[in-house]
Amino acid sequence: MAQAIRWLDADSDCRVLDVSRLYRTPPWGKTDQADFYNACVKLETRRMPHDLLDLCLEIERRMKRVRSERWGPRTIDIDILTFGSVELDSDRLHLPHPRMTERAFVLLPLADVAWDLTVKGRSVDAWLRDSDQAGIRVENESRAWWRG
Repeated sequence: MAQAIRWLDADSDCRVLDVSRLYRTPPWGKTDQADFYNACVKLETRRMPHDLLDLCLEIERRMKRVRSERWGPRTIDIDILTFGSVELDSDRLHLPHPRMTERAFVLLPLADVAWDLTVKGRSVDAWLRDSDQAGIRVENESRAWWRG
């Protein structure tokens, strides 16, 4: 995950502005697998949404991501949660991410970098207060964990 963030930051059209703490979370959806690690990145970019998605997918490919099972084990999963105030519903990309407000494993790290962001008419902080955070732990308190 740290390498993926470094590659985003190294892209000439992107700049990492902030990174959340690193969280360890129980699996969601398909629960008979190891815990996951989650983090959020606040990114400044000159790329358009689909172009940023292509970069994220390329980073996943470089990290040997294989899409074989929904919610199954994977080396990395990079999602674009929001893109400013853009609302988009295409076959490849949905903005804001359609299920982000239902998942504490997304909301906790997102609150680290954008607690006051408004999604679907509510702040991330408000969504987080209503979320089930059971089993989620901070794995690394340092916001510089990704720098290696």
